[in-house]
Amino acid sequence: MKRASFQSSEGSFGSQCIRTDRDNEYFAFLRVTQKLKNASKSDNRYAMIEAASESNQLWTIIAADLAHEENGLPLATKAGLLSLAIYSLKQGRRVISECASVEPLIEINVMIMRGLRGDVHP
Repeated sequence: MKRASFQSSEGSFGSQCIRTDRDNEYFAFLRVTQKLKNASKSDNRYAMIEAASESNQLWTIIAADLAHEENGLPLATKAGLLSLAIYSLKQGRRVISECASVEPLIEINVMIMRGLRGDVHP
């Protein structure tokens, strides 16, 4: 990614760390995935709806970014990610309306996080 942002690191007085857009994407997926996992373990319907809703918000942002003309990813990569976004949004809606499993969302998010970290094994 092109830009880096400065954000204070928690727990270290006065220190800063540099986060790239890729890092920010990773941490967004990490936060949503943790919420999905926690909601799944708790059997709390409200927490499940909230986590699925946040997942849908994240995937909506990702899809909008992928569709933007200035997105520099290769077309095949964009197409694959858009396909995952559409599936994830549909599954998120099923979680909210039909009590469907969040496991597919968690698996996809973990796969995306591995890709963002360059930890992809064929």
